[in-house]
Amino acid sequence: MWNAESLIASGLPEVTVGIGSSADSDCVESSAEAMGAIVYRDADELVSDLVSGRIDAAVRGNMSSSLLLPKLRRALGLSYLERSVLLEPAGGKMFFLAPVGVDEGWTVDQKVDIAVRTVSLMRRIGMGERIAVMSGGRSEDMGRHRMVDRTIEDAGEVVKALRGKGYDAYDAEILLESAASEADLIIAPDGISGNIIFRALHFLGGAAALGAPLVNSERIYVDTSRAKTDYRDSIALAMKLTEGRK
Repeated sequence: MWNAESLIASGLPEVTVGIGSSADSDCVESSAEAMGAIVYRDADELVSDLVSGRIDAAVRGNMSSSLLLPKLRRALGLSYLERSVLLEPAGGKMFFLAPVGVDEGWTVDQKVDIAVRTVSLMRRIGMGERIAVMSGGRSEDMGRHRMVDRTIEDAGEVVKALRGKGYDAYDAEILLESAASEADLIIAPDGISGNIIFRALHFLGGAAALGAPLVNSERIYVDTSRAKTDYRDSIALAMKLTEGRK
């Protein structure tokens, strides 16, 4: 089964990865040393080296997101940063989850777009491509509340659009427990519910979060939590994502 350890042990390309660090961060230093990554303590330098191509990929590490992300967005010329998070539940298989930004995934088109972009990244690391599109209820819950109805209708439209593009997508309804074992990518009804799912699985359920790659840029950037104590899997993910770039 594809998991974090097999990712680290897989044949990784010989590329240069930079990782952000707060002052005197032993866990970042040790992870970088183990994976041959470069430690950056200056956000401007990390962003500049990524955008210029002096490094092939960047990992946030435990650098302040409020400091790093605005600089990255401006340097890449993006109006927003769109990410999908790679999770490994305890005893389960890895899958991507999106959207996870509270301001993301509020329309059918946005959910279709992030699914397509995420699958492109999944192919680089050799994952499956089955997409579970979630909603706020089962099909028989139609009529119970207008917001539930909207999410069910949206899920149907997202599935139809993805299938029309040739993707293996299905309507997972509200059954997260089934989607986690059946799918390789879970599309939440919106960014708020996606963020809640992530927090419940990671902070309460103990799922490992390898990182959240940026999907709306060809530059490889993996966002990470400052709470991580080992960034080797995040660095390995960034390395693997450099394969197959346009």
